[in-house]
Amino acid sequence: MRLGGPVFKNFSNPQEWVARQRELGFTAVYFPCNFDADKEEINSYRQEADKSDLVIAEVGAWSNPLSKDISEAEKAVVYCQNQLALADEIGARCCVNIAGSRGDTWDGPHPDNFSQETFERIVYTVRRIIDGINPKHTYFTLELMPWIYPDSPDSYLRLIEAVDRKRFAVHLDPVNIICSPRAYYYNGDVIRECFEKLGPYVKSCHAKDILLEQALTTHLNEKRIGEGAMDYRIYLSCLNKLDQDTPIMLEHLKTHEDVVFSAANIRKYAAAEGIGI
Repeated sequence: MRLGGPVFKNFSNPQEWVARQRELGFTAVYFPCNFDADKEEINSYRQEADKSDLVIAEVGAWSNPLSKDISEAEKAVVYCQNQLALADEIGARCCVNIAGSRGDTWDGPHPDNFSQETFERIVYTVRRIIDGINPKHTYFTLELMPWIYPDSPDSYLRLIEAVDRKRFAVHLDPVNIICSPRAYYYNGDVIRECFEKLGPYVKSCHAKDILLEQALTTHLNEKRIGEGAMDYRIYLSCLNKLDQDTPIMLEHLKTHEDVVFSAANIRKYAAAEGIGI
């Protein structure tokens, strides 16, 4: 597997960007350009990644194709298509978004998120995004989320079957579905189920940690890796059975020190299992 994450130190060109990755020991990267960047700039970063054996893990397409505002939803679909085209051009492992939300917040909860109508709209939207680009080298993926489809391995499999497109795959972030005390304490079982059912489709993964607070009713908060209860020995052991270029990407960290701390703990857990990164 390959480890990557956010880079907080400044860089002004592809060579400095690679140097920042090397300082952190990363071999997978978030691509630093969006689709509307200068084409020469895009090509220079892609070429430097290739030359330096850095796997481009993913291109984000963070937006809300499910918005109740038709104009906003359409803009989101076009944005996803453009980002998917960029991912295909640069050979990224995947382009990733969440399904969206029917609420006012693009990634927030809403009672309509679990309706059959919403499920069908997700299928329609994902097909539009993929069919509009017809990617040859990458995949469009959705993240698991606690309050929108796909919210479990089974609902993701149901989506894969319904979308019925070879270039629809999985971006795995198991922390996002640890949303009950039972799932928290038995998160190793949740992780195993994700890989057992979704493993063949996984193109990239996120790495976070989670901590259950002792306050009613239930408070589950993201933490730096090593400060929560996520079973990274199981996570990394399952991930190690996939394609050895599969990335695991640190996410939602706030400082360079957070990145160093979390990366060190990932490596510690991997070493305990005899896994090379």
